[in-house]
Amino acid sequence: MFAHILNACNPVITHSINSNVILYVIHEIVYSQEKKHLMMAVQQLHSPTIDTRLEGIIKLENLGKTHPKYTWEIIEILTTFVRINSPCKTYEEVKDIVSLKIHPDIQASLSVISRSDSQQYVEYKQIDLSHTDLRKTNLCEANLAGANLYQVNLSGANLSGANLSGAILSAANLSEANLASANLSGAILSAANLSEANLSKANLMKANLYLANLSQANLQDAIFDGANLREVKFSGQETTDVE
Repeated sequence: MFAHILNACNPVITHSINSNVILYVIHEIVYSQEKKHLMMAVQQLHSPTIDTRLEGIIKLENLGKTHPKYTWEIIEILTTFVRINSPCKTYEEVKDIVSLKIHPDIQASLSVISRSDSQQYVEYKQIDLSHTDLRKTNLCEANLAGANLYQVNLSGANLSGANLSGAILSAANLSEANLASANLSGAILSAANLSEANLSKANLMKANLYLANLSQANLQDAIFDGANLREVKFSGQETTDVE
């Protein structure tokens, strides 16, 4: 009855209300479809077959590109996937692995995570890949600024040109990693293992390298302005006076 009276009194108002209702319904339908696509892609990550998991990862990346509002949710889904499926291994477990094989779904997830500019859409969030085994992965020019990489194993990984500014890399294993031209300004590398790493032309301004191991690392043209180098190990020797 109210709608009938309102229509008789002012058809313009009724038209406006109906239009708003229609727009709301359309929005809810579209949102529901987007969430459905998101959940379907997530379900594919649990598949026992690698091809299905890779398809799910591709769908998540495409959804993030089409609908940037889901960017951070997708990053959290993929970082959780990596943490669960590629956790850090014990020394004994590492010894038992004769030849390390990088799982394609882990590499694909890392590529999506490192390509996304999460800070463009969500502030005060942190990519969390702590306690993961990422040995020999390809993270060339990856954007992992401010990421939590605590105790991550990146031994032999390709991080050339990567943005790791402000990242937490405490107790991380970066031995033999390629960090040429990487941005490590302000990064926390305390007690990190950088032995035999390639740090040529890397930016380590104001980085914290307290107790880090830099023995046999390539430091050609690396920038250490303002870095904390207390008790850093260089080529078998410890330095306690450099700051």
